[in-house]
Amino acid sequence: MARLVIVSNRVAIPGDRALKAGGLAVARKESLGPTGGLWFGWSGQIVAKPPANPKRISAEGMDYAALDLSPEEHETYYAGFSNATLWPLFHYRLGLIDFRRAQLKGYLAVNARYAQALVELIRPDDTIWVHDYHFIPLAEMLRRLGVKNPIGFFLHIPFPAPEVLSALPGHEQLTHSLLAYDLVGFQTEIDRHAFERCVIEHGQGTLDETGRLVSGERRVTTGAYPVGIDVDEFAGWAEKNASSRETKNLVDSLSGRKLMIGVDRLDYSKGIPKRFEAFEELLGTWSKHRRNVTFLQVAPISRGEVAQYRSLRRELEALAGRINGKYAEVDWTPVRYINKPVARPTLAGFYRHARIGLVTPVRDGMNLVAKEYVAAQNPEDPGVLVLSHLAGAAHELQAALLVNPFDVESVAEAIHRGLVMPLEERRERWAEMRTVLGHTTQQDWTRRFLAALGAARETLPADAAA
Repeated sequence: MARLVIVSNRVAIPGDRALKAGGLAVARKESLGPTGGLWFGWSGQIVAKPPANPKRISAEGMDYAALDLSPEEHETYYAGFSNATLWPLFHYRLGLIDFRRAQLKGYLAVNARYAQALVELIRPDDTIWVHDYHFIPLAEMLRRLGVKNPIGFFLHIPFPAPEVLSALPGHEQLTHSLLAYDLVGFQTEIDRHAFERCVIEHGQGTLDETGRLVSGERRVTTGAYPVGIDVDEFAGWAEKNASSRETKNLVDSLSGRKLMIGVDRLDYSKGIPKRFEAFEELLGTWSKHRRNVTFLQVAPISRGEVAQYRSLRRELEALAGRINGKYAEVDWTPVRYINKPVARPTLAGFYRHARIGLVTPVRDGMNLVAKEYVAAQNPEDPGVLVLSHLAGAAHELQAALLVNPFDVESVAEAIHRGLVMPLEERRERWAEMRTVLGHTTQQDWTRRFLAALGAARETLPADAAA
């Protein structure tokens, strides 16, 4: 039977408590579920001398193969080129890029080691689906090792415009590597178009009459495949956990006040400082909301070893302290800011009680929190989503209150509007967004991408497929 091979930075091995599977990890696992398959990637372990062969286990009808990283590999490939260079570059934060040739060398070396390990596991009829910026060169390296299988790539984060990508030394190497895939998928048409522009404007390929990129003998299909969620599952969690002990404790602590919630990894792309400033602006401009709304920001720490992330944490702690010091009362704390992760089913219950879902990244590939917030709402009394127009989700959730995350005053105005919005309008906006979610579920995303990969492969000339 044909098998699907998923490649991603982390492998969610059953029983691995160190990995809190988020929306994308869940989506990847779901894509393997119907027919089984192989999930290949990093184990999450850093060891002095990593074995050449991956750890392999089988569970729940799936196979898992995970490689360890050495301290040097983790520093250069993961913390270095992936997250100190590509991450800020792809999120348009050029001032935060820390490029080092040694880190690029380590990034390529790890990809080569992964390709060598994976080639030993691939069967002739496998379909390979590679995820995210950690593995941009992987297909090119697999092709050099003789792999002729269909290989698709999906980028979960934004793809930068040519003017931005060109800030990276040797950027042509990245786009050239992506042309080794049969299908390159993005969250939005804007990202897809940016990639095509990079290839064409840098002289690496052209578009044929069918819209495929042509580069030498390669024919590459591109497309936009927005990631979705399992809407029914998340809505079920929300309904069930609306009366859970954790949610009851939260609601009781609010003492009848409205709840505004933000949930993000602690990352500079999420726009959390501006979000705090917008809440401060709200309280300063509309005194009626003082003592009547509480803002809960959940921001689990990520990449704590990176200096920019440590600085961001200090900035947010200072902002929360300033707002609370300025506006808090004996029985009311305006901002509740926590760095601990909260389980998704529990968050679903919190979302259901939140009048405002505040999702204001300064750049985001998709942002599944926005979709989860909508899915969690009570249809009879839904809350209001305030959403950055720079998030991929904004292209689908047009009935949200769309804002520019850099405009603190407009975000404050949108929060105010959401807090006073009549029930009928809240219902109308929610119903429109809920319909959209039903057409772009997690399962639909998987099905559309794999169908497109199959079609791209079938229409390739024999020499290009090889």
